[in-house]
Amino acid sequence: MTIKAVVFDIGNVLIEWQPERYYDAVIGKDRRTRMFNEVDLHGMNDLVDTGHDFRQTIYDWAEKYPQWRDEIRMWHDHWLDLAKPAIPHSVRLLRALRAKGIPVFALTNFGIGTWQIATPVYDFLNEFDRPYVSGQMGVIKPSPRIYQMVEEDSGIAPGALLFTDDRAENIAAARARGWQGHVFDGPQGWADCLVAHGLLTQAEAA
Repeated sequence: MTIKAVVFDIGNVLIEWQPERYYDAVIGKDRRTRMFNEVDLHGMNDLVDTGHDFRQTIYDWAEKYPQWRDEIRMWHDHWLDLAKPAIPHSVRLLRALRAKGIPVFALTNFGIGTWQIATPVYDFLNEFDRPYVSGQMGVIKPSPRIYQMVEEDSGIAPGALLFTDDRAENIAAARARGWQGHVFDGPQGWADCLVAHGLLTQAEAA
């Protein structure tokens, strides 16, 4: 089936998302490892991505673990240091698709508050034809419902959607609904996928 829209995840596809790397640099790898073993920080972040208030969620979580209070609050207070840098080749691919008139969507696990922080800093986040942001939708990947919501809102048949995400389970959930998918392991592989689908030329995908 002809691709009618290309769908990008954001974290580790367009922007590096490596909280562990940030904490390694700030508090050291040993302390970071202990903290992540004791505190479900990614579960905390899932609440934000589902639509819970960014600051309140992080600060409430910090109060559960007073021994890590200051470090947990960093997730909120220094969030942009966790979500950086942009991945330039991926950004070029997004813009190359749009330059050819191919609709480009985002489908991302992202909080309402974090989206408000990120969009002024990363201009390309404002360039999607349709941004599907989990915090605004009230559901996160890989729930089948989030893919269904994209289909219903866009009016595009599942087989005409090509989706890239760095998490295999998110791609598997999309494929289960009939989407075409690519597990992102670097921008060059994604570029090659877009060329293989006839969406971009080699030169356009460089």
